[in-house]
Amino acid sequence: MVLKELIKGLKVIKTSGDTNVVIASVTSDSRKVKHGSLFVAIRGIEHDGNDYVEMAIEKGAVAIICDREPAVRPEDAVMITVEKGRDALSLVASRFYGDPSKDLSIIGITGTNGKTTTSYLVREIFSKWGKKTGMIGTISYFIGDRKVEADFTTPEAEIFQKLLHEMKNEGCEYVISEVSSHALAQGRVDHTVFSRAVFTNLSRDHLDFHKDMDSYFDAKSRLFTDLLADSGVAILNADDPKLLGLKDALSTAVITYGIHEPADLMADSIEKGLNGTSFDVLYRGHKHRITSSLLGTPNVYNILAAIAVSISLGVPMEVVIGALEDVKNIEGRFETFYSDEGVLFVLDYAHTPDALEKLIGTALELPHRKIITVFGCGGDRDRGKRPIMGRIASDNSDIVITTSDNPRYEDPGKIIEDIIAGIDGKYISIVEREKAIQEAVKIAKDGDVVLIAGKGHEGYQEVRGVRYPMNDREILLNAIKEYGSN
Repeated sequence: MVLKELIKGLKVIKTSGDTNVVIASVTSDSRKVKHGSLFVAIRGIEHDGNDYVEMAIEKGAVAIICDREPAVRPEDAVMITVEKGRDALSLVASRFYGDPSKDLSIIGITGTNGKTTTSYLVREIFSKWGKKTGMIGTISYFIGDRKVEADFTTPEAEIFQKLLHEMKNEGCEYVISEVSSHALAQGRVDHTVFSRAVFTNLSRDHLDFHKDMDSYFDAKSRLFTDLLADSGVAILNADDPKLLGLKDALSTAVITYGIHEPADLMADSIEKGLNGTSFDVLYRGHKHRITSSLLGTPNVYNILAAIAVSISLGVPMEVVIGALEDVKNIEGRFETFYSDEGVLFVLDYAHTPDALEKLIGTALELPHRKIITVFGCGGDRDRGKRPIMGRIASDNSDIVITTSDNPRYEDPGKIIEDIIAGIDGKYISIVEREKAIQEAVKIAKDGDVVLIAGKGHEGYQEVRGVRYPMNDREILLNAIKEYGSN
């Protein structure tokens, strides 16, 4: 595509060079620049793309969009200076790939917790409905049945738009996308038209980035106020008071769901057990019984959100019910394992105070002898939540084992000290995560529930910029095999 067409409508401060140049690719990653690329310099948390302009030109970039005028000659590449590189990136990326969202029905799911599970539930329902579907999310990306490794919950704009383009070309009708608060704040999904937008809940997370809860909420709200089509439908959790406030600000159609507060879609007569959950769904005077192998109240909310998306798009209720009955464990989301000794082990991604409280609360609802909770907190992230999570774990568990999560550039021992500051009572501290999980397996007895929280599906541990292979599932299964009979 010709650069002149790509930048149409872009607020340009200065242009140097001939914009009739042909662009072969668009990227904000200097490492991915090749001959004919347009390199868009964006400012990240750790790096500023403006510092890599010369490198991009050396690698073959024929055009540069930047928000800080670099010290390069105009004859080296076409130079376009803008106010914000990120705003330019989302526009040119969508345009380069033919504005694919206009030809797809895109369901955006945001919220502190439940995004991944809700996404997988919707995907399962649509598959049962016979629809080819794409998915963009935390665990993996899917183009139909083809699985693509996920680097971020919501990738940078050029990757996001490329995925949509590939999904469209491969015949997908629907795309389910988790939409993170970072992505919304940074404009990664700008110039994307969403037909449905789901807000699962709001609780403390990412305050190292957003600084306060109001900023966090405002970022997530952009999915509804700025990106949802006029003909679209907003789907909101009625039991979260903050989200009902958002409802009043929207001009689009809204479907609410919940358990306690009046809502369009409600769960009633909930039955919970070790083998799953069942409840009645009430909607427009009709009642349907839902049975799922997923456990606990948080999954009732996730199921309700998935049902709301489905009925808003015309999926027959018998298809929805059948699909939900077929869903088994979702990787790293209250993923359950049983030992021969009668211990229930649960892997979960819970890494926020609210998620940890709900995780333990779900375990408390199940028949159990003792609750053993293993968890840590990530480094270089919101330190304020660490003692809060320590208190939640100690107040609601019989045994707490604190350990390392992704320490990143922090000392894992110091992170654990922050957690311990909130613990009231006894605890076990084991810095090495593998040994902590092994210890939990060793001390667990018949009837105990062991919760291993924080990493879920992740197959690595990040230490000082390096991701070392580490998988809680593999560690757990090996430990059960080795120590389970002790």
